[in-house]
Amino acid sequence: MIFIKEMFQNKVLLSAVIGWSVAQVLKTLIHMWFTKEFVAERLVGSGGMPSSHSATVCALATASGMFYGGRSFEFAMSMIFAMVVMYDAIGVRRETGIQAKIINEMMEVFQNMGSDMTPQDKLKEFVGHTPLQVLMGAILGILMAVIVMTY
Repeated sequence: MIFIKEMFQNKVLLSAVIGWSVAQVLKTLIHMWFTKEFVAERLVGSGGMPSSHSATVCALATASGMFYGGRSFEFAMSMIFAMVVMYDAIGVRRETGIQAKIINEMMEVFQNMGSDMTPQDKLKEFVGHTPLQVLMGAILGILMAVIVMTY
């Protein structure tokens, strides 16, 4: 029981979790605004605006820097971790989403030609992020960490 209490008092961890949570809710609301439909998967899914991956790791790095200091091992590790995650979101994961969209379009053509492929065979297209989505997630994460660490 003490462990759970200590977890909820860990402001560095709370910053990251709150950064992720706020980003997921915003992502769902933004998606709902543009599509006019609620998609529950957006609450936990990847891809979209803002990047919850970026929000999480930037909140972690910012909170670590504020708590342990800019010269600390903890800040160095979280900063490198954040850079790798954001680079991957813009690079490999974004390309994967673009490829999935093209493959899904090809599958639709094959279905129209009489193929036995089903809509369940579609690949997930929301995987990576644009640079703007990553930037907005990073700003959100930094802001969440500053708020949590200040109060």
